[in-house]
Amino acid sequence: MMIYPTLELQNGRCVTLERGRLDEPLIWHVDPLDIARSFAAAGAEWMHLSDFDAVVGQNSNAGLVEEIIRAAGIPVQLGGGFRSREQVEHWIDKGAGRIVIGTQAARDPDMVRELAKYHPDQIVLAVDVWHGQVMIEGWQTPSAILPETYLAAFEDAPLAAIIITDIDSDIAESEASLSVISGLAGLARAPVVARGTVHTADDISRLKYLPGISGTIISRALFTKAIDLSEALELAVPTPEQVADFR
Repeated sequence: MMIYPTLELQNGRCVTLERGRLDEPLIWHVDPLDIARSFAAAGAEWMHLSDFDAVVGQNSNAGLVEEIIRAAGIPVQLGGGFRSREQVEHWIDKGAGRIVIGTQAARDPDMVRELAKYHPDQIVLAVDVWHGQVMIEGWQTPSAILPETYLAAFEDAPLAAIIITDIDSDIAESEASLSVISGLAGLARAPVVARGTVHTADDISRLKYLPGISGTIISRALFTKAIDLSEALELAVPTPEQVADFR
């Protein structure tokens, strides 16, 4: 299972969100470039980068995002406010390894299917689920689309992955039952990356054995030091099953 250590940016600073609220970020006084480099140094193969200013249509972090892509030393999966084909292709040209599309996929699914066709292994669909509905606009607006229907609409698209967020679990920071994500993973054709379910190392140990889960995104737990990245990477490796030695 792939661990995606995550940086979330707002106003050029590393932040994490309390209860998913963009207007109440928890600011971490660290250098984003240093943190990105530390992910690679710990052994991560990918990192995830969310630009919260881009989510609300601002471009203030563009320069910093470019620096992180160049400096990280590992491929960057980039999300935040992608509203047009031109934006997606701009950041692919700038070196982003993958582009995550959420709200715009609900508004223009044909665009996402075409992008996935022309940029194989680089387009990721974000599916944010709350109370059984797909949420859009940074978790702010219910779309009235059932997640099962949403996944079916993209089943033939050659997506690199699908990020499924259990917003209920992420907000509550409870012991995740994983039932929402595991159920949807069984319907998805593309590899599923879980988000919002990992708060402790034990969550990784449970998650890695779920069928259809190829990875997980971890942000706040790394910054609060509830999880050590090196330990998380070790835990994510499947434990070999013992085989009887018949002689």
